[in-house]
Amino acid sequence: METKPTVQPGWVIRGKTIRQLIHELQSFDNQDLIVEISLDGGETHKPISLVKKSGQACLLVNSEV
Repeated sequence: METKPTVQPGWVIRGKTIRQLIHELQSFDNQDLIVEISLDGGETHKPISLVKKSGQACLLVNSEV
């Protein structure tokens, strides 16, 4: 059986701007939630330790060793 190639929506590949991310975060009722990041769809996640500028991007950084 042949599988179709998965076409991802543009926002998945393009990402979000700081403005878009702030707007989305403001929709949460509880603004005191800890922010974490996952690279595997939520299977594992780590807290965001730092936010910094790197070239033309804003990086969310986990500083755990």
